[in-house]
Amino acid sequence: MTLSATTDQYQLSHLKLVPRRHYGRIGSAILVCLLMAALVRAFVNGAIEWDYVGTFLFAPAIMNGLVNTILMTIAAMTLGIVLGVVFAIMRVSDNPVLSSISIGYVWIFRGAPALLQLLLWFNLALIFPTLGIPGLFEYRTVDIMTPFVATMLALGIQQGAYTSEVVRSGLLSVDTGQYEAARAIGMTQMKMLRRIVLPQAMRVMVPPIGNEVIGMVKLTSLASVIQYSEILHNAQIIYYANTRVLELLLVASFWYLFVVSVLSVGQIYIERYFGRGAKSIKSTA
Repeated sequence: MTLSATTDQYQLSHLKLVPRRHYGRIGSAILVCLLMAALVRAFVNGAIEWDYVGTFLFAPAIMNGLVNTILMTIAAMTLGIVLGVVFAIMRVSDNPVLSSISIGYVWIFRGAPALLQLLLWFNLALIFPTLGIPGLFEYRTVDIMTPFVATMLALGIQQGAYTSEVVRSGLLSVDTGQYEAARAIGMTQMKMLRRIVLPQAMRVMVPPIGNEVIGMVKLTSLASVIQYSEILHNAQIIYYANTRVLELLLVASFWYLFVVSVLSVGQIYIERYFGRGAKSIKSTA
């Protein structure tokens, strides 16, 4: 050890190490805690009868609305994902007609508000009194366009416009060399998409589509305006009768939050499954 190093060690030996004080973090944490405490106090001491919340939390009407909300989410998202994949493939196609149709579809259904589309589908009978093939079979539109069908079409078709852009971004994320290699070994376009492109694109597509599923759960509440029997609609029917508005809204909020929490956990595992390849690449880099 040199003389200068010994001198430096002697000069620093009397110093005391003090951890850095994060006063901003401490202050912000205290402020958030105070706000949360004030919010909880307001709900506890407010004009809310918590006994009613517990009474109607598992009421048959609320449970029926929960089931209908889940069914509508599944139906609308299934339709949206199918349409999204189809129109995304059309968008990246070399056929200008198919590409133009896809662009127009996204432009129209992504631009119109969901509530507007919901009302248009539910009142389709004003434009088309009957649906079918004249002379063979015809049905009254009001009999076909039930609240369930109108909600599924409105939310599903709109979701397809958003999903098509998500799928298209996933397709574009795959390296062009993968396309060229698939064509070199004689794969057809559909087989290439099914066996090579889509499995790789899922890593990019799953997170936004998972967010769309969670958003769809909450979007089904719009169907209450056309009397579809989902959670919010059934909660409204109950509080119209007993005037316990806040209590029933809290019940509906609880079940929306519960479904969203379950889906969020499922999304984490799905993302991990499709992200395995990316993690292995990072670990070997």
